[in-house]
Amino acid sequence: MDSQREALQRIITTLANKDDEIQNFIETLNHTLKNVQVNTTKVVIELEEEFGALQATLDEMKDSMTNKIKQEQAYKSQELQNQLTICSNALEGSEELLEYANRTLSTDDSEAFTKAAKQIKDRVTMAPAFRLSLKPKISDNMTHLMVDFSQEKQMLKSLKFLPVPRAPEIDPAECLVADNCATVVWRLPEEDNKIDHYILEYRKTNYEGPPRVKEERNWDIIDNIKGTEYTLSGLKFETKYMNFRVRACNKAVAGDYSEPITLETKGFNFSFDGSTSHQNLKVDDFSVEWDSSGGKGQESKVKGKENKGRSGTPSPKRTSISGRPASARSNRDRFTGESYTVLGDAVIEGGQHYWEVKSQKDCKSYSIGVSYRNLGKFDQLGKTITSWCIHINNWLQASFAAKHNNKAKAMDAQVPDKIGVYCDYDGGHISFYNADTKQLLHTFKTKFTQPVIPAFMVWCGGLKLYTGLQVPSAIKSFQKGDGGLGGSANSLIGLAQ
Repeated sequence: MDSQREALQRIITTLANKDDEIQNFIETLNHTLKNVQVNTTKVVIELEEEFGALQATLDEMKDSMTNKIKQEQAYKSQELQNQLTICSNALEGSEELLEYANRTLSTDDSEAFTKAAKQIKDRVTMAPAFRLSLKPKISDNMTHLMVDFSQEKQMLKSLKFLPVPRAPEIDPAECLVADNCATVVWRLPEEDNKIDHYILEYRKTNYEGPPRVKEERNWDIIDNIKGTEYTLSGLKFETKYMNFRVRACNKAVAGDYSEPITLETKGFNFSFDGSTSHQNLKVDDFSVEWDSSGGKGQESKVKGKENKGRSGTPSPKRTSISGRPASARSNRDRFTGESYTVLGDAVIEGGQHYWEVKSQKDCKSYSIGVSYRNLGKFDQLGKTITSWCIHINNWLQASFAAKHNNKAKAMDAQVPDKIGVYCDYDGGHISFYNADTKQLLHTFKTKFTQPVIPAFMVWCGGLKLYTGLQVPSAIKSFQKGDGGLGGSANSLIGLAQ
């Protein structure tokens, strides 16, 4: 009966997953159909605008060439009119001189004839009619302003839609997620020397498989990528997966998107649990500060978070976005007395995890480590058998030490600006590193018998928390090479009780 129930439950789960997959596909089809209509309207409008611009250009060219023809007409008409005026005046003067010569020829007075004949000769010599060019200055030919648009007509007839680049193909085998970086590699299905650049789009999600239409997040865009791979660095992995897609662009247009790919982005996510903090600590999700006023004004805020945490519906921040491990929140008492402590809001029950902490420059005293959930409200980190930490003291006598079970081991290394914490629950290692150089500072080797929680102490200063991080490759290599235990002489080794 039990085996049948289990089999039926597996069938139900399979059917539910398939229904969810089909529903997502239907939403994708509806979204695509809607986009077809929207994009059709868009390209028709753009086509009309392009033809309108082309017609406007033709009209502009027509007006310009017509104006040039009219200017040529006006120039030639003016030149010919001037020549015509000069010729008419010359003809009028010549006809007058001819009439005078005929009258002189018929006179009988010899003295008058002689005088008139000399005048006529002088006037003939200077007459405009004998200095005129009887050839038109300007031709009536206008063929130099004729046009032949046969080639242009052929070009217009050959108008066609822009060549669209084909969709690239992302190569999952070449893609890599490591060190909070994501490298995406793609290729074109066939060579295209017209490609100018690529556009990569990505978004974070908690859903495995194809991207969902109704995803809460928008796509982020990386434009003008010249190569066929790109690395996103400095990412915070507060979700389980990331979707990626890429499209190719030529000088004119962008092509279709590639088939999207979903890459797993595991990171350890948690924040400070204000419900556990000492009254003298002012706590936000990723920062904690010493507050000498005793935390007045914070109590109501923390109580509100506690009530919210106890409600039957989980906070979206804690579920759909972060995908963090099981919550460490409980109804435990706040830390009090001289235990200026605050815990993280997630437990570690297995696997390898990593986070980083940075202190304020003027912080006088702080501790960073892990503890069991049953750490007493008066207990200080490192002074019990259920807590492991490194402690930095900058007040009076400076010290830098690893602490566990009320034993301390001084460290010679310089205190780094940012400290990385590596917890290998299954291997029983708690290691502390310089977060920038990945230099090992100290390693505890133990055997955990209960889940552990990130734990912090701060006095007269503040801490900033960095989560959503993967275990850095350098630390993975260091641990595989047993480097994490190579400094066992500098480690406090204990058995967790």
